[in-house]
Amino acid sequence: MKTISLLALSLALLLPAVAMAQSTVAATGGTITITPFQHASLELEFGGKVIQVDPAQGDLSKAKPGDVVLITDIHGDHLNPDLIAKVRKSGAPVVMPEAVKQQVGDKVPAPVEVMANGDKKTVAGVAIEAVPMYNLPGPSANYHTKGRGNGYILTLGGKRVYIAGDTACTPEMKALTNIDVAFIPMNLPYTMTPAEAADCAKAFKPKIAIPYHYQGQKPEEFQAALAGTGIEVRLLNWYPAAGR
Repeated sequence: MKTISLLALSLALLLPAVAMAQSTVAATGGTITITPFQHASLELEFGGKVIQVDPAQGDLSKAKPGDVVLITDIHGDHLNPDLIAKVRKSGAPVVMPEAVKQQVGDKVPAPVEVMANGDKKTVAGVAIEAVPMYNLPGPSANYHTKGRGNGYILTLGGKRVYIAGDTACTPEMKALTNIDVAFIPMNLPYTMTPAEAADCAKAFKPKIAIPYHYQGQKPEEFQAALAGTGIEVRLLNWYPAAGR
């Protein structure tokens, strides 16, 4: 029996972690439920409120109607007016940067809440802080210019949930504090490598790090790089067709 147990443990350590379809985080007054759809599209649910983030890709047929919708940037893997309409409750506000508002015009009807980097608002009962997301100087600099898009920090049941958006490891990101859950992107040339993303996570030390927006990358490398740091890495299934 002991031999079988040791063998099972050894196999578990050798096999890659299984990506989860959903994840939960305990918070004051309830549980935060995280549902990945695809790439950067996800759903957060807490306290009877549903937050849809970047509903632009994947099968959203099971998405719950959003009390608030967050859009990070103008690119098509984050912004799709038709899918916003599909996941949005009637009359629910859509939070977006000014660049998104200029691009969509009346394709996303009111109510719309425009937020700039550094803004803090409570929208539909959800405390939201907009934070910078951008590429650093170099070959990728023009993909995401500083000030155009927003990352977001939400406070849900006392937990600070950081959705990074398309970003490099910026000084503002490294300076974040008291982050309980962080969604961190990693795909070149638009964001970071898994190793760069892991180094960034080591700088601001979220309690839980969830790699997302990682098409073409190996999130297991991110997980391995954070082994022993005290940061819990959760692998979710962001690309269902590929099984990862």
